Amino acid sequence: FPDNYVDQRFLEELRKNVHARQYRYQAVVFQSGAVVQQLCSVCVFVLTWWYMDAGMLSPQGLFGAALVSSLLGYVLFDTVDGGAGRWASGRTRWADLKSTLVFAAFTYGFSPVLKTLTESISTDTIYAMSALMLLGHLIFFDYGANSAIVSSTLSLNMAIFASVCLASRLPRSLHAFVMVTFAIQIFALWPMLQKKLKARTPRCYVGVTVLFALAALAGLATVSSVGAVLFASLLLAISCLCPYCLIRLQLLKDNIHGPWDEAEIKEDLSRFLM
Repeated sequence: FPDNYVDQRFLEELRKNVHARQYRYQAVVFQSGAVVQQLCSVCVFVLTWWYMDAGMLSPQGLFGAALVSSLLGYVLFDTVDGGAGRWASGRTRWADLKSTLVFAAFTYGFSPVLKTLTESISTDTIYAMSALMLLGHLIFFDYGANSAIVSSTLSLNMAIFASVCLASRLPRSLHAFVMVTFAIQIFALWPMLQKKLKARTPRCYVGVTVLFALAALAGLATVSSVGAVLFASLLLAISCLCPYCLIRLQLLKDNIHGPWDEAEIKEDLSRFLM
């Protein structure tokens, strides 16, 4: 046969959209809650820093509120699954308490260093670095997708780096200590609780997401009404408009498969690697 020979039955094996996924709007909206949660976390963190820098929030008040919320979250974390996760990990409450005390003592001891760490760097540079780090935190955060770009460790480190940069611009070392501690709570502990709520009690997860978004919007409205409107538009676009666009675009997919596809070896070849 010539090189350009095509059998008459060549197109009979044509298949379209073999691996296309069918999405439901409610399911996509539910999954978008992770993105909304993280955007609100960044918003709450920046607002908290702004309130402390403006002298409208004392470090003692923030530390007390964070301590109470952490205790409530700790109890809720164990209550959601009846302690099954703790039993599987073999970690005791005494071990958790020791880790907390060590972290608090270590951070408090180094808070004067954190306060003076960036004295030689201009404030504009600090703000720019913090914005880039928080943006990177949002990009690399684990939203539940199996992708190479996901890196929980990198995402958390970028958020902590941003918190250290911003904390260094606060009035006293106590402010820096409370700010870094709050960053650990909202960027490390809060997502862990949300993931467990999402897996165990979806309705509770949706309710917490809505309340958290409303709280972030209310706090932002006290600083800038225009910013609150823009942020609300962003959240609505992510949670409502983007899922709709995804489902509509799925109808336009036209992937073709046939004899021209690359060969796939489905046989188990592990015996040849022995």
